[in-house]
Amino acid sequence: MATQVTIIGAGLGGLVLARVLHVRGIPATVYEAEPSPTVRRQGGLLDIHPWNGQQALAAAGLTEEFREIVLPGREAYRVLDRTGAVLLDLPDEGTGERPEVPRGALRQLLLDALPSGTVRWGRKVTGVRALGEGRHEVGFADGTAISASLLVGADGAWSRVRPVLSEATPEYVGVCSVETFLSDADTRHPASARAVGAGSLFALAPGRGLLAHREGDGTLHTYAQLRKPQDWLADLDTTDAADAEALTARVADEFAGWAPELTALVTRSDTPPVLRRIVTLPAGHRWDRVPGVTLLGDAAHLRAPNGEGANLAMQDGAELGRALAAHPGDVEAALAEHERNMFARAAAVEADDDDMYAVMLDDDAPHSMLALMSRAGRDA
Repeated sequence: MATQVTIIGAGLGGLVLARVLHVRGIPATVYEAEPSPTVRRQGGLLDIHPWNGQQALAAAGLTEEFREIVLPGREAYRVLDRTGAVLLDLPDEGTGERPEVPRGALRQLLLDALPSGTVRWGRKVTGVRALGEGRHEVGFADGTAISASLLVGADGAWSRVRPVLSEATPEYVGVCSVETFLSDADTRHPASARAVGAGSLFALAPGRGLLAHREGDGTLHTYAQLRKPQDWLADLDTTDAADAEALTARVADEFAGWAPELTALVTRSDTPPVLRRIVTLPAGHRWDRVPGVTLLGDAAHLRAPNGEGANLAMQDGAELGRALAAHPGDVEAALAEHERNMFARAAAVEADDDDMYAVMLDDDAPHSMLALMSRAGRDA
């Protein structure tokens, strides 16, 4: 197959696709809006599942490299109430099958496995338009444009490629998330470090919760989750230092009366808080086949974080790469196969989705979370 594959987005799904194509001798170029791979922190820990994420990395020929970045002991889970009382403590006994890795390290592993120049940094896409006969023009913020004969949108929730396939747009699910970090926590914040434990923490109450995990360098990475209307905190510009302080104060107010070792996860952050509103695409999102273009990952089937998003994106990338290699003379057959299988995978995950945010922030929280984890243990 001589067709050059143009991939928009250097997230995990797009990079797995580029790597799978590379090992099969298919040329690809990835365009990424960020100016460099180190411009920001790349999220926290990911549990990589054997039925999708690990299979994708195997298809990319990176299983051994993946094992080298696994953080031992991070499959531990704790559930606390607002007083700091431990209601459930599940240690990592080394028998789990979903090892935790830092998202940033996994992304760098994939970048290092691609030929130099595969990723073009600082190329923010502003729009895509059809040129006919399966070709598409991709316009960039710097005023330049390229023509693509095979275009893949791996550019996440607010994909610039999606509009040529679908009119769907992400919708707010009613939950805000505020991200914070405490570095060198065992020394500087020992009470918070003890509360989080060796792996992940869920400290929950009706309508609000703190989700935290321990990263490899001793950092505690926290998401304060709140059921709020979409315009909550819309008056704040969180790129402004004063407004960032105001955001911290207003989030802290939501956790007034909680144990101090828990509230410190928000109030003592070493970085400015990052506010995100959780959005999803409509359930069952799909589109009719359009020649020369497709989507993968969150661009195709965005759901609220449930532990499957990154794994599914990598699986999408690997399976699309395999399909293109298996149909060297028929790109459209490959894209049709990819979309048919991807739609089925996404539907299966949706059908099995426990709607973690509804459970974690339920009116019966944290007991709703305890019941979910008890069911998961019985079904394991």
